[in-house]
Amino acid sequence: MAEAITREGLAQLKTELEDLEGEGRRAIAQRILVARELGDLSENAEYHAAKEDQAHLETKILRLTERLRNALVVESDADATVVTFGATVNVTDVKSGREASYTIVGPTEADLRTGKLSAESPVAKALIGSAPGDTISVSTPSGTREFRVESLG
Repeated sequence: MAEAITREGLAQLKTELEDLEGEGRRAIAQRILVARELGDLSENAEYHAAKEDQAHLETKILRLTERLRNALVVESDADATVVTFGATVNVTDVKSGREASYTIVGPTEADLRTGKLSAESPVAKALIGSAPGDTISVSTPSGTREFRVESLG
């Protein structure tokens, strides 16, 4: 199943995978080598911990490889007049007056601290298709929130 991702998100996935396959594997191999030198493997906690960490690393590598295989890069239209996947949108919370900037990204790229909002989130779903000047309503656990779309880009 294809997963929508931005070009930036794809590059980050590739970098993370390269790091895990390179330095990550080397570091685990070194830990296993050092632990083996400590003697009897049947009672060697360091060895067993390193082998467990190695299994977790390999699982993570497999998952990242699968995500890359299924990634579908979706480009944002620079001339778009409405909010689309990959677009950056500046909004104002109508009630609080607080301003925010969000980039609509795939779910695996989402990071609210850096303003990357999952396209599957209620706020992003409400924003997609809206234009500057529009006010959108989003139902949240704490009640309905309204955002005014200020600008794109």
